[in-house]
Amino acid sequence: MRSGFVTFVGRPNVGKSTLTNALVGQKVAITSDKPQTTRRAIRGIVNRPAGQLVIVDTPGIHRPRTLLGQRLNDLVEQVLGDVDVIAFCVPADQKVGPGDTRIAASLDGYRRAKKVAIVTKTDTASRDEIMERLIEVDALREDWAAVIPLSAITNDQLDVLSDELLALMPEGDALYPEGVVTDESLEDRVAEIIREAALDGVRDELPHSIAVTVSEISEREDSDLTDVFADIVVERDSQKAIIIGRKGSRLRDVGARARAELEPLIGTRVFLSLHVRVAKEWQRDPKQLGRLGF
Repeated sequence: MRSGFVTFVGRPNVGKSTLTNALVGQKVAITSDKPQTTRRAIRGIVNRPAGQLVIVDTPGIHRPRTLLGQRLNDLVEQVLGDVDVIAFCVPADQKVGPGDTRIAASLDGYRRAKKVAIVTKTDTASRDEIMERLIEVDALREDWAAVIPLSAITNDQLDVLSDELLALMPEGDALYPEGVVTDESLEDRVAEIIREAALDGVRDELPHSIAVTVSEISEREDSDLTDVFADIVVERDSQKAIIIGRKGSRLRDVGARARAELEPLIGTRVFLSLHVRVAKEWQRDPKQLGRLGF
């Protein structure tokens, strides 16, 4: 029996959260085509006959432009120092660039962890592109324990990855009880699902400015309905108007998308009350960041 911690690292939007969800077998981390969607270290638990993997999904490493960005990078560094295996991800449909080279070199600072390279999104690339990416990634370091191409969308090579990761873990009993898929609280999972719905269709700087807080989750007496009250937080009045939309149309769409995900999670019908509020420049304000949990 083997068990231990692995984290996926790489630039934003290389498929780390999608890969986490695919390995766990259900959604524990939200996904989006917007960079820096992941803002916390989210643990997903994978149980296999040979042992247990605890995947720590982290934000993408980037050049920070705000205090929030710096704190996200600091969070990644903290996680990297604690895990047994670091899996470096590069998408098959993009050439290896300076950011990838810099991140791969930075792994020298974490000598305790074994290193694995993953070429993600092989379903979006040709065979020649995949081979080119494997050669580029393999050349980044000499100490890769394995270099694996895969697709989290089609599940291609996922079993190969989980077997390789487990083989690199220390011997030991399971760290979480069987059946547990994440240690995220219900409030945090609800907030993330609402944020994912709010991210859909927004552009420019607005995705970075969206945060969500949940003030209450309560079951109604004598009813199969659960009330969820949450705030969508933005930085400017103009952003608030975008989220709400014409006569509230966009906010209703956000609520409908979020409810569709929340009801299977909570196990009841959901009444979702969303309020949009402004916290000016919260990404740069230490006090506001603390209130929002960063």
